[in-house]
Amino acid sequence: MPDAPDHLTLRHHRDLHGRERRPLARWILLTLLGLFLLAGLLNAFGQRPHTTTDESSVASLEVYSPSTLRSGLYFMSRFTIEAHDEIENATLVLDPGWLEGMTLNTLEPSPVGEANRDGRLALELGRVPAGRTHRFFLHFQVNPTTIGHRSQGVDLEDGDGASSTSTAP
Repeated sequence: MPDAPDHLTLRHHRDLHGRERRPLARWILLTLLGLFLLAGLLNAFGQRPHTTTDESSVASLEVYSPSTLRSGLYFMSRFTIEAHDEIENATLVLDPGWLEGMTLNTLEPSPVGEANRDGRLALELGRVPAGRTHRFFLHFQVNPTTIGHRSQGVDLEDGDGASSTSTAP
């Protein structure tokens, strides 16, 4: 058997003398990484949407959106309006938290009009006949530097400003 090169020692490099603890450190690091990934799958860091519903005599409003978000996340919020009575000019009024620290990518279908109501975003959706359902989608990205909690209440109003129902995801 040939001799080992001068810079290698068999005891240290072949037999791994003095490195007995390193496999344990690797197992600990891999376990911590696995626990972190498992926490993400269990929605510990946000993104999984849930449904919030509120109802009045005029209409019901269902908001399907994540309640907890993380930086950089792309997500979609769906607003479903079921009209029990006819709504002449359905208007969703969103708290400022819907846009603070967020990039609004698209609104589908496009609202009839947009307005400011005391710092809140009002999206005019138009007429919703009694017994019909109107679905409205907002697509966002959370800005990477965004941290903290924001109020994301929603009011469904008729064109005259009379509130019919409100909810917050």
